[in-house]
Amino acid sequence: MTELLPKDYAALLVEIKERVRLGQYAAWRAVNKELVALYWDIGRLIMHRLTGDAWGKSVVERLAEDLQREFPGVGGFPASNLWRMKLFYETYASPEKIAPLVREIIGNPAIRISCEYARSG
Repeated sequence: MTELLPKDYAALLVEIKERVRLGQYAAWRAVNKELVALYWDIGRLIMHRLTGDAWGKSVVERLAEDLQREFPGVGGFPASNLWRMKLFYETYASPEKIAPLVREIIGNPAIRISCEYARSG
């Protein structure tokens, strides 16, 4: 037996689905913005240590191991990705360079920086 639905039910359903999609997109943008900032900052920290101290490949590899052990369900911390984060920082070290990049990333759904990218390392 099928219940009769109010005549404005279809419009309500469309409106709710649209709000859910907008919420999902806003959350996606916020996560990507934070990931960009996190990766940039990790790259900054590594770059400054490598420049000033006697850090090298083995220290970054150990850092990767320790981070993976500390955050087992989170991808993105193999040594190859830490080196990419350093390169990311070096490429976009000045605020004039990073600001347009962040605007492009958070404003364009076709560009996706996410944990899946980080896991690809």
